[in-house]
Amino acid sequence: MAKKGNRIQVILECTEQKTSGTPGMSRYITTKNRKNTPSRIERKKYNPFLKRVTLHKEIK
Repeated sequence: MAKKGNRIQVILECTEQKTSGTPGMSRYITTKNRKNTPSRIERKKYNPFLKRVTLHKEIK
C-alpha cells in the first residue's frame, strides 16, 4: 500500500537549455514536502548536455 502524506514527486527542468537551442532536455525527479514548501522549488543541478551546473526549476 502507498504511504499517505505530504511528500510528492516533482520534476526539475533546466531553464538555460530552452534558450540556448541545444538539443535534448535535462530533467531530474525529486521529492518535496508540500506542507513545508508550497511554492515551486529551484535547484542548481548538473546538465550533461551543456556540461555545466545550471538552474533547474520545478514544472507541473
